[in-house]
Amino acid sequence: MRISKSLILLLVIALSASLALPAFAQDGGATFKAKCAGCHGPEGQGKVGPALKGTSLTADQIADLLTKGDDAKKAPHKKAFSSLSADDAKAVAAFVKNLK
Repeated sequence: MRISKSLILLLVIALSASLALPAFAQDGGATFKAKCAGCHGPEGQGKVGPALKGTSLTADQIADLLTKGDDAKKAPHKKAFSSLSADDAKAVAAFVKNLK
């Protein structure tokens, strides 16, 4: 009886975690559209800023660029986005890596 309760609890936790993943990606998409699409295009096709579809950057590199900045890049990416949390940056990076 104890094993079956533990198994049910584990199953509920696993299902809850899997249901949370699409919301994570959706938040990244909403943040991208609000903060990035003006320069990179709504589908990452490029506009004033470069295209992001099919970028060779890893998700970690994208998140680092957003949270730390890079002096070698043009504004606004020289400096970190102060209004973007590390979790938001990871969500945006995941969204960008899924652009096709």
